[in-house]
Amino acid sequence: MKDITTFTSTTTMDPRVWSKLPPDVVEHILLLLPLKTLLNLRPTCKAFSSLLFSPSFVSKHSSSSSSSSSSSSSSPFSSFLLLSYPQCPLYFRLYDSNLSSWRTISPSLPFSSSFSLVSSSGGLFCLFNPSSSSFLVCNLFAKTSRRIESPTHSLHFTHLALVTTPLSYNLVLLSSKSTSNTAFVYNSNDLSWKRFEGFDAILSDSCHQQGTFFHGGLYFTTPEPFSVVRLDLESGKWERHVAELPQQLTFVRLVSDDDGEGKLYLVGGVGTDGISRSIKLWELTGEGVWVEMAALPEIMCRKFVSVCYHNYEHVYCFWHEGMICVCCYMWPEILYYSVSRRSWDWLPRCPYLPLKSTCGFKWFSFLPKLYASV
Repeated sequence: MKDITTFTSTTTMDPRVWSKLPPDVVEHILLLLPLKTLLNLRPTCKAFSSLLFSPSFVSKHSSSSSSSSSSSSSSPFSSFLLLSYPQCPLYFRLYDSNLSSWRTISPSLPFSSSFSLVSSSGGLFCLFNPSSSSFLVCNLFAKTSRRIESPTHSLHFTHLALVTTPLSYNLVLLSSKSTSNTAFVYNSNDLSWKRFEGFDAILSDSCHQQGTFFHGGLYFTTPEPFSVVRLDLESGKWERHVAELPQQLTFVRLVSDDDGEGKLYLVGGVGTDGISRSIKLWELTGEGVWVEMAALPEIMCRKFVSVCYHNYEHVYCFWHEGMICVCCYMWPEILYYSVSRRSWDWLPRCPYLPLKSTCGFKWFSFLPKLYASV
């Protein structure tokens, strides 16, 4: 029987040989690396950053991401819940939904502490600077941004929403005055604002709850008597939603799943005299009827109601990776409902927050997308 000897050695690549490789060959070799490896190499050389936006790289990873879009587990990136807190304006706290862990990031983008985070959608964030009345739409992942001037000087808006589509995005502002109500819609394809006048709906005065994008329009709720209204983003026309709302509501919030093409949900308190005895979740059916899906367990309901002090203006909701998140501006935890598991739970408090932090907790869904264009 022959002896088999295994030799191991470390081979040093000759830089004189590798430096003579044609650029297209080098690019082809680098494209074989995992995407996360390339992203981690960005700080070492400017060429890696430019490679991420080369035609061959974009074609390779755009096609692979689109083919795996039906499975979130195959995505090369984690999904995050991002916490913006006024006492730490230059840092964001991230909760990794896949690893159930926290981290802190400091965005390396050209904005100062005068900018505050106001909206997110499709991998993009919108920040607002009240002193200059300007907006900054940015992709924190790709480190790109665009500054957008306000449509009018000294604009006071009551609602703001960032809405993304596969090829563009809209920035929607609602400005309400005693004599008129105005909607401004910014289109990233045209790089311009459109102004729409003439809606008389009195919307909820909660500045923390944005409009909910669903089937081409933004949906809002009105104060009591509660109703749902819709703004068509193409025509600028308003209409009242005809679906009858559940009875004895104390507050209502709307949530749509994913890209606004699936389902519309309603989160609401049920009780009398403005006091919620229970909190329930409804789904809008294809026949235009709100059907109850779940009720918050009593012990969790007591905690949430005590957190809000029955001041539901501080309550806002959003969708994140199969979860309906119910948040309070005055409380650092997230109450969420898992649609697939049909269960309620609390997201634990962020360990990086000051112990005496009291208000200003603004949560966002962050799904990193390298090619979400600003």
